[in-house]
Amino acid sequence: MITTGLRCRCTVLALVLSAAVAGAARADAIIDWNAKAEMIAVEKRMLAPPNARIMAMMHIAMFEAVNAIEHRYAPYKLTLAADRGTSKDAGAATAAHGVLLALHPDQQASLDSALHASLAPIADGAAKTKGIELGRKAAAEIIALRSNDGFDIPESYRPFTVAGVYVPTVVPVSSTYGAVRPWVMQSGLQFRPAPPPALDSAVWTADVNEISELGGAKSSKRTAEQTTIGRFWFVTGPQTWNPLIRQLAATKKLDLVDSARLFALVAIASDDAFIAVFDAKYHYNLWRPITAIRNADLSNNKATTRNPSWLPLGDTPMHPEYPCAHCITSAAVGAVLQNLFGNEVPEISMTSATAPGVTRAWTRIQDYVDEVAVARIYAGFHYRFSTKVAQEMGRKIADLTVATQLRGAEAVANPRQ
Repeated sequence: MITTGLRCRCTVLALVLSAAVAGAARADAIIDWNAKAEMIAVEKRMLAPPNARIMAMMHIAMFEAVNAIEHRYAPYKLTLAADRGTSKDAGAATAAHGVLLALHPDQQASLDSALHASLAPIADGAAKTKGIELGRKAAAEIIALRSNDGFDIPESYRPFTVAGVYVPTVVPVSSTYGAVRPWVMQSGLQFRPAPPPALDSAVWTADVNEISELGGAKSSKRTAEQTTIGRFWFVTGPQTWNPLIRQLAATKKLDLVDSARLFALVAIASDDAFIAVFDAKYHYNLWRPITAIRNADLSNNKATTRNPSWLPLGDTPMHPEYPCAHCITSAAVGAVLQNLFGNEVPEISMTSATAPGVTRAWTRIQDYVDEVAVARIYAGFHYRFSTKVAQEMGRKIADLTVATQLRGAEAVANPRQ
């Protein structure tokens, strides 16, 4: 039985569930440091793409460190040497600390305290010392690997206007992120989709009219639960999937190496998904629903009606519409999980800062993926065709990631598997 949907649970029960998850996480340095990195990003209000890049750097460094001790899987890029007596916990914690400190130097006191807490339970001795050295090396090499990945290209978006005519002066975000060097794709345009539908097409007509009715701030067609779903997924970036990954790692009782691999594969696929979607967004530069609906007369489509005062349920994200970024990342994450665990999983759940008091829960990965997509329609942000295209892109990126990265020894020896 599918258990998606709104869960009305009392505060006490929510606290008990949170404590249970936290208790399971304390034994896993990968989960602990994922939560720490997420907390920093939330506190600093980081944009989703740079947050995803940091998550990928941190989790790959952690994977490379712990995997170097057992050599259970193929490494991502590093060639690290460590003997079996090296502490994996010390290696993972120190690798995470090293990456986060390099990218969040203003957080040194907090990060040092977290590292101390991670290392304190480990007995002093050669194993701990070797683990610390290994983690530092993994962090340094990942930082070096990404030092010229194009992330710091200056923003240069040029607003469309004619001389002397005012346009809104807020500059769109992440306009150069599509040029960042991917982790697994050949380039940001590898999975660039076909152009969006023509403004006189049946698809455009149906989808713009749908979002005009369902996604408006004053919609009478959107149900109360649909409004809740739309608001719930105003939250974006890694915090929209990290809690689910932490729960799965705990409930599946993954050991440290497999936990590190899970988080690394998710981080690789999700960051590459951001690269791919921002390449496409700024290539096609498609207008958002608020622009299209207020200017429907310009499309020469008599089947769409101009609404000069239409507003979406939430504040439209500051970048072009096509394809849907939220949809590509959730689909990429979901496809990684489906590849590793199948579609049916123990119940996973989330809360959201943008819908206080609400808990969403799922027992099928695809239900989570599809809820994120439809939420962007309810929010008034994305056309249905854009959500579908983005989901297909995300699946392709995830399948490529799982098929080629961090593979087991048997699969590496038999690349056609």
